[in-house]
Amino acid sequence: MSNVEEITIRDSMIRLGQLLKLANLVEDGVEAAELIKNGLVKVNGEIDDRRGRQLHNGDTVTVNGQTVHVVAPAA
Repeated sequence: MSNVEEITIRDSMIRLGQLLKLANLVEDGVEAAELIKNGLVKVNGEIDDRRGRQLHNGDTVTVNGQTVHVVAPAA
């Protein structure tokens, strides 16, 4: 199992494509879209093909064996 990196976001929600870029899991939006479309991105352990998927505090995203944990500010 790989180490899980925490990614802190500014707001209570971030979209999947944006998180992939913020966490440096992809170079750009085009790469993010390709990975998502090809079923290579897991959200909370399940494949998700929605680039606009809303992620919230506590969600995890895994790409190429790297996992990041979303940390949002307290409401």
